Amino acid sequence: MDLGALYEEVILDHNRSPRNWGEIPGAHHIEGRNPLCGDRILLSVQVDGDVITDVKFTGEGCAISKASASMMTQAIKGKTVAEVRELFEQFHALVTAGTEGRLPAKLEVFRGVRAFPIRVKCATLSWHALKAALDTRPTSEDA
Repeated sequence: MDLGALYEEVILDHNRSPRNWGEIPGAHHIEGRNPLCGDRILLSVQVDGDVITDVKFTGEGCAISKASASMMTQAIKGKTVAEVRELFEQFHALVTAGTEGRLPAKLEVFRGVRAFPIRVKCATLSWHALKAALDTRPTSEDA
């Protein structure tokens, strides 16, 4: 199977049947928007100590933004905040510069997005929302 077909198949599958779809009551919520195309993601992130214990999303958007959010939620569950921040940097480098990293193989399907600069924003929307959620999440010191 050629990489273009695999990319298309994975993206369409996650668009049609997004994983971790929904909201988490009581979790930290943050919205990401791409005003250029109208994509909108509402991300719910639950962190226990320093570990992402649950993450879900809802929203409207193109197949790439929805698939990226779906695959991101799968990739980060159970990881520490530090691991997730590193994953963000690696994913961002992959879709903007084509840089090799230690990404889960499934996320490599987004490598082709780099050829379409307008689509980079679609692929990174949920990731930027995640970074903002981690940067603004309440901590035990805030209580």
